[in-house]
Amino acid sequence: MVNAVATTEQPGLLGPRIRALREGMSLSLRDLAERSGVSAPMLSQVERGETSPTLAVATRIAAGLELRLSQLLRLDEDGAVTIVRAGERRKGPSRARGHSYEVLTPPLPGQRAELSRHKLAAGAVTGGPGDPPMHEPGSRETALVEAGTVALVIDHARHELHPGDAVTFDADLPHHFENPGPEEAVLLAVVSAGLRRS
Repeated sequence: MVNAVATTEQPGLLGPRIRALREGMSLSLRDLAERSGVSAPMLSQVERGETSPTLAVATRIAAGLELRLSQLLRLDEDGAVTIVRAGERRKGPSRARGHSYEVLTPPLPGQRAELSRHKLAAGAVTGGPGDPPMHEPGSRETALVEAGTVALVIDHARHELHPGDAVTFDADLPHHFENPGPEEAVLLAVVSAGLRRS
């Protein structure tokens, strides 16, 4: 018989941690099931704390979350500092051609802000007109242009930004960035969740 995973956390905290990590990556239970090879019902039971995963199951869940098992179990965390090395950045999914991005913050539960680095080829956009907001209600976003020219289109207005320019806006409104220039544009974006009162 395979023993259930023993963690350094208090019993019952692994499930909520898995749920927070999954939701932080915008994955449904079905998405994580496909990525990990662990059934959605089993994942649901683990997240609710109804069962403890075996070592093999926990390893597959970690892989589905793009983590090592030690990261999932917080065995390799040292104090309050978490470093994401350049080669450890998570690649973000993009629906738009010519747009790629990396998430620079670690996938920690309870984290209220995410830093990402976006590259836009000439003429490329992030999303597009008519796309629903990508962020939860109350989210705020600050973007800093590193290179190239970027236009923020939000609330029927267009704002052109150049290297060194920064913009802060309500990220729960329909918006997208465009690269109107002939060269690649690069921008950093920080999204803070749920700060604006409705």
